Amino acid sequence: MSATRESSESKWTDLVNVVQGILMGGANIIPGVSGGTVALILGIFERLITAISRFDTTLLGHLRQKQWRQAAIHLDLRFVLGIGLGILLGTGGLATLMGYLLEYQLEPTLAVFLGLILASSVLVARTIERWDAVTVVLAVAGGVFAYWLVAQPFLSGREGNLYLFFCGVVSICAMILPGISGAFLLLILGKYKYITGVIEDLVHGHVTLEYVLVLAVFGLGCVVGLLAFSKLLRWLLARWHAQTMAVLCGFMIGSLRRIWPFKQVTPGETIDLKHGHYPNTLPEHFDGNVALALVLALLAVAFVFFLDWLSRRHTRDS
Repeated sequence: MSATRESSESKWTDLVNVVQGILMGGANIIPGVSGGTVALILGIFERLITAISRFDTTLLGHLRQKQWRQAAIHLDLRFVLGIGLGILLGTGGLATLMGYLLEYQLEPTLAVFLGLILASSVLVARTIERWDAVTVVLAVAGGVFAYWLVAQPFLSGREGNLYLFFCGVVSICAMILPGISGAFLLLILGKYKYITGVIEDLVHGHVTLEYVLVLAVFGLGCVVGLLAFSKLLRWLLARWHAQTMAVLCGFMIGSLRRIWPFKQVTPGETIDLKHGHYPNTLPEHFDGNVALALVLALLAVAFVFFLDWLSRRHTRDS
C-alpha cells in the first residue's frame, strides 16, 4: 500500500471517528437516549471503553520518558481525539436541532430512537454466546431497574459547585453506559436545563466567567467519573463479559419506556420530556402520524442491522 493511500485511508478513518462522535454527542442531548447506546450501534463501544480506561500509570510512564509514539498507541489517541471532537461538536452543534425535533417532531424522533435501541439490544443479546439462568436473571434485573429509573420524579436540584461536580460524575457514567441516559439523570438531579442552557449560551457567544466556571466544575466531574467508571466497566467486560452484556441489554430494553413515541396528554397540552413524565399509551386510531412513526422505527431497525452486516463483512474481508 502506498504512503498516499495510507494517508488517505487514515484521514477517512479520522473523519468517520468524528462523525461517530457527533452522533454520540447529539444522542446524549435527548433525555432517554445514551451516547453509549450509539457507540454500541456503531460497534465502537468496547474499543472506546478500553481507550478511556488507558489513562493509567503506563501512559504516565510513557509521558515521563517522552515516549510520545508509545503513549499515543497505548491510548489509541487518534481514535480518542476523533470521537472526543465529534462529541463536542455534536453536543454543541446539534443542541438546537435536537431541541427543535423534541418540541415539534417528537413522535417521529422518538420512533427513530426506539427502533435504533430495540435493534441494538438484539445485537447485544447476540454477542452472548450462551444464555443461561444467570445471564437471563441479570438481563431481567437490568431491564427492571432501567424501567423503574426512567419513571423517577425530577428533583429541583441543589446549588453549589460540589453538587455540580457530583452531577458531572453521575451523568458522564450514564452517557457511556448503554440504556441509561446521562441527560435523563441530569433531569432527575435537576440540572439538565441549567447545563444545556449554559452550553447553548456559550455556543451563541454569550461568554461569562460564571458560565466558564460552571462548565469547568461540571467538566472536572465528568473527567473523574469517566476515568473511574471506564476502568470498572473494562474490568467487568474482561472478567464477566456475558453477564455484563446481559445487564447492558436489559438496560437498553428497560429504557424504551422513556422514549415510547405515543404519550397520554390532555387536549392542547404540549409534551416536553425535559420537564415532566407522560404516561405511555397506544394510538386510538391508525392515522398518518402513527404510520410515519412505525415506518421510521422499522427503517431505524433496518439501518442498525445493515450497519451490523457491513461491519461483519468488513471483518471477514480484512
